[in-house]
Amino acid sequence: MEHPPPQTGRTEPTAADVEAFEQQLGRPPRGLRAIAHRCPCGLPDVVETAPRLPDGTPFPTTYYLTCPRAASAIGTLEANGVMKEMTERLATDPELAAAYRRAHEDYIARRDAIEVLEGFPSAGGMPDRVKCLHVLVGHSLAAGPGVNPLGDEALAMLPEWWRKGPCVTPCADSAPGADVASGTDTDTGENGETA
Repeated sequence: MEHPPPQTGRTEPTAADVEAFEQQLGRPPRGLRAIAHRCPCGLPDVVETAPRLPDGTPFPTTYYLTCPRAASAIGTLEANGVMKEMTERLATDPELAAAYRRAHEDYIARRDAIEVLEGFPSAGGMPDRVKCLHVLVGHSLAAGPGVNPLGDEALAMLPEWWRKGPCVTPCADSAPGADVASGTDTDTGENGETA
């Protein structure tokens, strides 16, 4: 699969976006800054989170995948050994390793532009291994094709999760366009981090 059609840049979350997020993940968002990518169905599928949660806890997963259909399909890739195979290729393919290091540097630069998390790694295992395909795909969707080679590869392996229509249905009372103040709350990141 190719990348889904890109949204036109990062957008402020609306009340409907926040409600969709809550339905997608089963909890209110924490550290939510923006919608980093929208699914072709129009709902958020990647959110941008603050480097620190409201209580000050560091949260290095800047791009958090929220769509349960995409997350499930990625989980299948992980269960099928894709992360192990990608990590092995990093050790034997210097060109891939260099591109992945650039993806790591891009991720850190984007996070640092919000707030520097001194001494924290990027996310997803970058730059030396593949630890979480959800993070890599989230980065690929948010940054666009060509930034994260392994995120792009994983994305290309996924079915078109949006073809069945929206994964959730936000209530009509949450009209699109109603702005939500950034800096509210997000969800669980790689290895159980809660955002």
